[in-house]
Amino acid sequence: MKKPLNFGYPRREKLKSQPLIEKLFLEGKSVSSYPLKLIYLQTELNEDVKIQSTVAVPKKKFKSAVKRNRIKRLLREAYRLNKHLVFNNSDPSFAFLFLYLGKEMPDYHDVERNMQAILQKFLKKIGDE
Repeated sequence: MKKPLNFGYPRREKLKSQPLIEKLFLEGKSVSSYPLKLIYLQTELNEDVKIQSTVAVPKKKFKSAVKRNRIKRLLREAYRLNKHLVFNNSDPSFAFLFLYLGKEMPDYHDVERNMQAILQKFLKKIGDE
């Protein structure tokens, strides 16, 4: 019997480790689908999950915290609904950081379309390695 899709985004799947986030920026590999960029790093996670993720929106492009928080909320929602693409198809554990690179406020449909594209590119890239 096929395992049902899990659309939750529990606390253990959220990347909060400051040293690991710094390591992501220093050693991580990336794929992008404008206006999103995924920085990832294969790592051993303390939790019993395959992937931990976080999102970031640069303060330089969006001065208003309200706008940054809205974009982060859109990114987390798009990831939550599409993470099954990666969870079912990757064996090692990864740390993800989704970075929003655009200059204008996105709408949800664009974010979701780009999230699906970036996750497919990620799977293709780790499949080639």
